[in-house]
Amino acid sequence: MDDSNTQAEVFIELRKRLQSGHLVLSSGFAEDPSEVDISTGPSYVRIKAAKSCCYIDLPKGVGITPPSCREMQRVSGDGLHIRLQLQNDNDMEVLPTLIESLKAQKSYLFVCQSCKETILMERVFRRVLPLPNGNWNALVDDWCCHPDPFANRKLLPRKDDCLLGDTFVLVNWGSGPNEALILEPKTADTDVSMENGGKDLIQKPNRNVIVICKCCRAMLGEVISSDTLKLYITEVTVKSPTEDSENTSLQNRSLFVENVIACRIVEVSSSQSTFRFSVQGHDGKAYILLWLLNADTLLASSKTSVSCSAFTPSEDISYNKHKSYCASNVVKVLYLPCVKSNHKDIVDAWEKDIGVHSLPLPVTTCHELLLLLSASTGSLPPSMRTMNTFQVAFLKLASN
Repeated sequence: MDDSNTQAEVFIELRKRLQSGHLVLSSGFAEDPSEVDISTGPSYVRIKAAKSCCYIDLPKGVGITPPSCREMQRVSGDGLHIRLQLQNDNDMEVLPTLIESLKAQKSYLFVCQSCKETILMERVFRRVLPLPNGNWNALVDDWCCHPDPFANRKLLPRKDDCLLGDTFVLVNWGSGPNEALILEPKTADTDVSMENGGKDLIQKPNRNVIVICKCCRAMLGEVISSDTLKLYITEVTVKSPTEDSENTSLQNRSLFVENVIACRIVEVSSSQSTFRFSVQGHDGKAYILLWLLNADTLLASSKTSVSCSAFTPSEDISYNKHKSYCASNVVKVLYLPCVKSNHKDIVDAWEKDIGVHSLPLPVTTCHELLLLLSASTGSLPPSMRTMNTFQVAFLKLASN
C-alpha cells in the first residue's frame, strides 16, 4: 500500500438483498477515476489503481458485476465513491444466541465469558420457556377488563425451569449459589456482612443484589429472589459437559459482545417486527438508542477488516505484494447515546413509545457497546458517519 502521508484506504459496503454495493477509495488509493480498475474472481474482487492494489475476499456465491463499476463520484474528505452491482446466491445463516440455543432435556454448564470459569454446574432443564415481551406490562390494560392481575408479581422459574428474557435467562439455583459466585449489594451498604460470599443477602427482602464471578470479579447478573438467578447473555456462555474445545471467538470479549448484540437484535426484529431498541443498564437508565437498518450487509474496510493472508488468487502471482481484506456479515444500525445527550426530546419520545424494545444489560456492558459503536463510526468515511441526529455504525454478525 501507499507509504505516503495520505493513507491508502478502502471501504466497501454490499447489500445482498438489494444486490448493490458502495465502494469508497481514499485519495491515497486513487485520485483519478480513470486509474481505477476493478476485476472479479470466483470469491474475490480486485481493486487496482496507480498507487495501490488490494483484494476483498467475498463469501461463496457473492460476486461483483464488472461492467457496473463505472458510476464514480468524488466526495470531499472521502475520495472516490463508486456504485456497484452485486450478484448474490449466498444464504447466510446467523448463529443463534444463548436465548435461541437453550433446549429442554439437554445438559448444560454455565460459564463466565470473561474468564471461562464454570459458575453453574451441570443443569438439565425440564422446561425452557420464553418470558413475555419486555413491554407486556404496558399492554395489560388492552387484555383485561378488570384491575391488573399481574401487578407487583414476578414471573419466576420453578425448579428445573429456565425462563428466557430478551437479554437474560432466569434459572432456579435450587440449593443456592456455588463457590464460583459472589453476591454483593448493588450499592454500598455498611450493614451488610460479606461473609460466605454474601450468601446471607438472599435471605433479606427488598435488597438489590448482583452476582459476581469469584474468579475475575465480572458482574454476571442479579438475584431476583431467594432461589432465582438472572444471568445476562453478554456475560455467560453455555456448553455441554462433554465439550472440550472452546469457540475461539469467545476469547475476544469485544467481538463476543458485538456478535451477541448484533445477533440478538436480528432475532428480536425477526420474531417481533420491531427495529428500534433502548439499551438499558441494570440500574434502569437508558444508555443507547439503537435503530436496526438492515442485516443483509457485507462490509470490508482497510481500517477494521481482518487480513486474509490464506486467500491467494491463482491467476495473480504478485498477490502477496498486495493487501487483502475479508468481507464480514454485519448489521447496520443508527444509534444515539442517551447519557449527556443533546437530543433529550428524542430520548424522551423513545422512552414513551411502546414500539421501542428495551434491551437490559449490565451498565459496564452498555459502556462497552457504546465504545464498539463509536469505534465503528470512526472507521467509516466522514460523509457516511451520521444520518440526521443519529450516528451510523456496523456490528459484526456471527454466522455460518
